[in-house]
Amino acid sequence: MKVVPALQVKDLRKTIGKKEIIKGLNFEVLPGEVFGFLGPNGAGKTTTIRMLVGLIKPTSGAIYISGKNVETEFKDAMKNLGCIVENPEMYPYLSGWENLEYFARMDPSISRERLHKVTELVGLTNRIHDRVKTYSLGMRQRLGIAQALLGNPHLLILDEPTNGLDPAGIREMREFIRFLAKEEGLSVLVSSHLLSEIQLLCDRVAIITKGEIIRTDFVESLLAEQEQVIWKVDPLEKARKLLEEETIVKDGKDNTLITPNVAENIPDWNKKLVDANIKVNEIKTKLPALEDLFLEMTGGNNIE
Repeated sequence: MKVVPALQVKDLRKTIGKKEIIKGLNFEVLPGEVFGFLGPNGAGKTTTIRMLVGLIKPTSGAIYISGKNVETEFKDAMKNLGCIVENPEMYPYLSGWENLEYFARMDPSISRERLHKVTELVGLTNRIHDRVKTYSLGMRQRLGIAQALLGNPHLLILDEPTNGLDPAGIREMREFIRFLAKEEGLSVLVSSHLLSEIQLLCDRVAIITKGEIIRTDFVESLLAEQEQVIWKVDPLEKARKLLEEETIVKDGKDNTLITPNVAENIPDWNKKLVDANIKVNEIKTKLPALEDLFLEMTGGNNIE
C-alpha cells in the first residue's frame, strides 16, 4: 500500500511583480516525521510557509496535504492541517479552556472529549482553567499547539516554536514535538533559527536559499558526509605536504591538520606519515555541527 505524504510540494513558485521569489520547490513530509525547514534571510522560507497554510496563493505549482490539493480541495486539505505561524494569538483574560472552547465552536465536529484530549497532550491539565495572562511563554506556546491540534490534523506546521523560550523551555518543546511525532504519529514541519535545535529535533531537513531548495536529506546523512579527521602530528608542515598529495587539508586548532573522513584511506595515510618519520600523536574523527554545514552550503549567510 502506497504511503500518502502528510505534505507534498510540487514545483511551487511565487512571483511578486516581475520577481520570482520562490523558484520551483519540491519536497515532502512523511507520516510521523519531524521535518526541518531552514533558510537565510530573504530565502523565501516565510513566503513558502504562508503558501502551505493557505494565507497566500502560489503563482504556480501544487501543494497537497494528506493527498488533498490545497487549491482545488481547500476545505478538505485544511482539515488535515494544524499550524502556528509566528506567535499563537490567545485571549489573555479568558482561561486556557475558554480559549479552546471558543476556537472549537468554529468546527462542530470537535467534541468536548477532544478538548480534554488536547489539553492532556500538551500537559496543561493542571492550569487549563487559569487565565492565559498568567501563563508563561512556554505554556502559551503549548496552548497554541493544543488549539492547532483540535481538529485532529495529520500535519502540524510550527513557525519558530522555540522563539523566546529559555533553555529549559526549548528542551521541553523539543521533547514535546518528538513525542507528538513518535507517540501520536503526527507529521511536524518546523522552521527555526536555532540550528542546534533542528539538529537534535528533526529527522530530515530542507535547506532553502534564494528561493530554491539546495538540499533535502536526513540530518545524519548531511553530517556524515562532512565528517572530518583531526591529525595531531609532528612536524606539522612536513605532514601537511604529504597529506596534500592525497586529499584536501585544512588547519585545525592547536597545531593540528583536518582532512575529510575517508575511512578506507585513513590507515594508508597514517602509514605514509609514519614511514616518513612523522610522529602521529593522535587521530580522531569529528562530526561537524549542522550550523557549520549550513553556512558552507549557503555561502555564509545568516538564517532567518
